[in-house]
Amino acid sequence: MKYDLVVVGGRVAGSIAAYHAAKNGLHVLMLEGNPEIGTPVQCAGGVSDSFFKSTGIKPLPEFTCTRINSATINGPYGASITTRNPIIKGYIIERKIFDKYLALRATEAGADVLAGSRVNDLIFHDGSVSGVKFRGPDGTHEVESSIVIAADGIQSGIGRMAGLDTRFRPGELCSCAQYEVAGFDVDDETMEFYFGSTFAPSGYLWVFPKGDGRANVGVGIRRTTCSDNSPLHYLNQFISRAGCSRLEFNAGAVPIAGPIRKTYTDSLLVVGDAAGQVDPLTGGGIHVAAKCAMIAADVATEAVESQRTDSGFLSKYESTWHERIGKNLERSLKFRKVLDGLSDDELDSLIRSFEGKALNSISKISLLKILRDYPGILKMLKCML
Repeated sequence: MKYDLVVVGGRVAGSIAAYHAAKNGLHVLMLEGNPEIGTPVQCAGGVSDSFFKSTGIKPLPEFTCTRINSATINGPYGASITTRNPIIKGYIIERKIFDKYLALRATEAGADVLAGSRVNDLIFHDGSVSGVKFRGPDGTHEVESSIVIAADGIQSGIGRMAGLDTRFRPGELCSCAQYEVAGFDVDDETMEFYFGSTFAPSGYLWVFPKGDGRANVGVGIRRTTCSDNSPLHYLNQFISRAGCSRLEFNAGAVPIAGPIRKTYTDSLLVVGDAAGQVDPLTGGGIHVAAKCAMIAADVATEAVESQRTDSGFLSKYESTWHERIGKNLERSLKFRKVLDGLSDDELDSLIRSFEGKALNSISKISLLKILRDYPGILKMLKCML
């Protein structure tokens, strides 16, 4: 069978790319290696209002758990601030249901979707990608396509098969562990973040409320040596003090070193975690992946319609996503590197400096005092400009 586009990976990036390409009129096949779309869970589930606005997706009750209006940032020694900044507003979503919703949305737009179908090789013609080989529940298949979109997650095997370097070194990955818990004391409208070496060295711990005492509680850290404690060590340490029940456990990794060097080649585009399209500061990838997936779908459509699937034409994908979000990712990476250099004392003192103040109305005198007392923060701000 011949398709205009094969999308490898059925998570957020893959499903959104498949949806938009099918809506544009392409004959699309999306392949997901796992037997069930949305499982295992690979995200804490926080999604901002801007995601729904930019994608045109409605925050439906079937996959939204709680409405988030604020965030609390906790320091290593007890300092704490709460912000109600508009950029915080959003929802905690149920990823299993949400991912299936996105896949269903793609099928309704005309895409074919096959779960339990793992791509094990690419097909080449005259040196260019011309399809995929995959094994599904009913055996091995070969499918021809004009373009392939690799949305197969970190260390993308599909990208490497096509000759792209999609590898990340251990220090460029954030190792994550998360429990869904019940009987947890948390404000249903407030996300909580904990910083410092006690909670999560070179990372942070999060508590995302899901209503009725449920929450996603997780830790993400960068491990530079094998002797470093795992995120599960810090997560268990935190959970043991909470006296809650553990309903589900998930673990994974997030690329936080910025995008890979090249996200396209002849007849192939790389999207989402596979391309390192993740905010290096927060580790959040849903919004970034969605933007890049929509760009990839539009460029793929133009390429098929003009019969130009060569690397030269597809370079438009990279130049477009880099123009729209590249500077933000670069700024976040600089911010994260400086933040990594702050000691527990500096982190706690910085947070304490903002206690009792509205973060969007800090006086110039207060800000100057903070910059004077904590030169590391001044360096961080310079990196952001």
